[in-house]
Amino acid sequence: MIRRFTGWHMAAILVAFFGVVIAVNVTMATFAATTFGGVVVENSYVASQHYDRWLAEARAQDKAGWRAVPAAAAGRLAIALTRRGDAVADAALTATARHPLGRAPDQKLTLRWDAAAARYLADQPLPPGRWLIEIIGARGAERLRFEDEVRM
Repeated sequence: MIRRFTGWHMAAILVAFFGVVIAVNVTMATFAATTFGGVVVENSYVASQHYDRWLAEARAQDKAGWRAVPAAAAGRLAIALTRRGDAVADAALTATARHPLGRAPDQKLTLRWDAAAARYLADQPLPPGRWLIEIIGARGAERLRFEDEVRM
């Protein structure tokens, strides 16, 4: 026995189709709104005014041979700071760890020289996950700035 295709059948198909579309859109909008804070810089115009200077400073830092390599060490941030391949022990370093999606608050870290490991070690542990690290340093008159990421 063959049943006839009626208006009720078409209505059910349309409701099911648009129900799925709306459910997917609501799910994706919820993910988008809850996973990214939306702020990369506070004021993009002001940031653009400093961009060329920041590039020149980064080039000068690279030309001077500075390198900072972050790593995880027993739940803490460790930084291997070198200049032309030699470890540097007399710099003052701080770091800011930011969660890439803004799910966790920023962590301000002070780094102290660990002579046994020939690297700088953070004063407090970081929660597990991926962190964007901004390292600010000073050694005499030189100012250093590095950005990298690390997984804890």
